[in-house]
Amino acid sequence: MLDESRRNSEELISEGIYSTKISSMSSDTTISHCTSFSRLSFEFPASSPEQTAAMKPHRASDSSFQAIRLKTNLSFRDFSLVRQIGSGDIGRVYLCSLRGTAEDGRFFAMKVVDNEVLALKKKTQRAETERKILRLLDHPFLPTLYAEFEASNFSCVVMEYCSGGDLHSLRHKQPHKRFSLSSARFYAAEVLVALEYLHMLGIIYRDLKPENVLVRSDGHIMLTDFDLSLCSDSIPAVESAAFSPDPMSSPKAAHSSGSLTPFSCISNRLFRSKKIQTLAANRLFVAEPVAARSCSFVGTHEYVAPEVAAGGSHGNAVDWWAFGIFIYELIYGRTPFGGVTNEATLRNITKKALAFPSDTPVSSSEMHARELISGLLNKDPNRRLGSKRGAADMKTHPFFKGLNFALIRSITPPLVPGIRIRSAGELRQTASFNVF
Repeated sequence: MLDESRRNSEELISEGIYSTKISSMSSDTTISHCTSFSRLSFEFPASSPEQTAAMKPHRASDSSFQAIRLKTNLSFRDFSLVRQIGSGDIGRVYLCSLRGTAEDGRFFAMKVVDNEVLALKKKTQRAETERKILRLLDHPFLPTLYAEFEASNFSCVVMEYCSGGDLHSLRHKQPHKRFSLSSARFYAAEVLVALEYLHMLGIIYRDLKPENVLVRSDGHIMLTDFDLSLCSDSIPAVESAAFSPDPMSSPKAAHSSGSLTPFSCISNRLFRSKKIQTLAANRLFVAEPVAARSCSFVGTHEYVAPEVAAGGSHGNAVDWWAFGIFIYELIYGRTPFGGVTNEATLRNITKKALAFPSDTPVSSSEMHARELISGLLNKDPNRRLGSKRGAADMKTHPFFKGLNFALIRSITPPLVPGIRIRSAGELRQTASFNVF
């Protein structure tokens, strides 16, 4: 019953991109930013779409990206829309192809925003924030902005099409509607890497949930939807792993004998200097927007942090709370604080103690997962795991032991029931249309 009330619709459950089935809360009337002087500030490049495209090395070998770059002065006339595949709070998403390339199986996702409707809803700034973030991103687990243009009163952005569905719909196709521990660990690790990159840029995501985690055709993830994100500054630092400003972290578990650091894909034995070996093994790179502050009431009810539910100000720690809820839901098939109403859910978040299912025996791996979740779901944002050093402390947690984060994009994704990678022929079955 609760699961059904949480979702607005299950239409598009088998579709591949940007299907938003949970409405997100948003109240952006009182926002305050605590900025800081840093070397990693959130600055958008003042460049044309063509120049932006040239700054995407992660897409250098992507044939679809290359096809887009060969075009100049792109407009909606260069695309054929196939069908609507998703809708969100500020726009709709369509499956489309670049004219002349559909036979090659090159399909894209086009997010279309009605500027007049946004102005009436007073959400124009949210759409602009998302576009600015998309222009900046260049990461294997985050969307690449292929093109953007205006069409009448519509703003359009073209991105990669993810044919594997989202983690919400995939979870419902698993036995007992939950992922295996190994699959949950894999998806959590890739989401962690994506959040780390965003925080390094000073971006607090604020809308993490399975619906916003898509699965690419290769089985890896892509984190989507940035209209609720908060943009601030991040101060980079290199810290000793032995020094733990976060009382919930456990650095001793991170540095077992002979193990690699989570930031290194090269063994220490390749370095001749013992001094360099010691430095590499005992330093953590930290770039966390710890000074960011906002009083906005945003997010999805079951995923908002206690400080947001209580109506107070919040900062970077809200993403790590949501990350704990995210892992909990992947493993146990539900969120830990969900109530029969949104008000009851918010009350549970602020008052109810965290509890885990007790009906089955718990393996050592699951115990590590519970320990990680407990650290992330600390109701005190100042004591919450990740609030001071971000992903650096989570990467060293025993739950991720043996996982080389530097090479995670090369790991073979788990075989998860329910993932359907559509062929180009299937995608072309629906007749094209024009929405403009």
